[in-house]
Amino acid sequence: MNWRVLVLLMSAAVWLACGCASLRFMNSQTKIPETCLATCARLNIAPTKFILVVHISRQKLSVFEDGKFVKIFSCSTSRFGIGQIEGSNRTPLGLHRIAEKIGAGEPAGMVFNSRLVVGHTSQPEFADAKITTRILWLEGLEPGFNQGGNVDSHHRYIYIHGTADQKSIGQPASRGCVHLADADLIPLFDLLPSGTLVWIQER
Repeated sequence: MNWRVLVLLMSAAVWLACGCASLRFMNSQTKIPETCLATCARLNIAPTKFILVVHISRQKLSVFEDGKFVKIFSCSTSRFGIGQIEGSNRTPLGLHRIAEKIGAGEPAGMVFNSRLVVGHTSQPEFADAKITTRILWLEGLEPGFNQGGNVDSHHRYIYIHGTADQKSIGQPASRGCVHLADADLIPLFDLLPSGTLVWIQER
């Protein structure tokens, strides 16, 4: 076989493989994962009107309404990786719900400590604040996996929240929580009721 033809065929094969992988991921972003729905069924939990899906490997958060894809945002999960154990500073997997919403009506950049407002990122002492703007406090729904004992996401203070370091969004940067940019977090906070399901998966 002519070497030029061989190179073209190999290039086409690589392009098709990459394209198929991208298509599979796009499908995973725009459909509620079957594992999420299966977990809901196993736990006898009805899917909520809105469902959030966090894709850790791609640092993305997808929003679904009535089972249909609505939008995708860049996010940041733990720089220490994936893990369920208290004290690991890792992002937990599995089915969660929004247990509490904190910070409604506050200006972007407000800084929280123990869920209380303590300042603003415009103040020098809070320029690198870790928890800002809004807090969606998550509760794990899978006993023994992300609920109860030393794997309890709520007791681990796993939030979806803002951060002073907006440039880090899109890459692992947190200590277990999920970070969103203020421009995405505020309207999402206003949209989602407490109880909204959140599914966190590796891919």
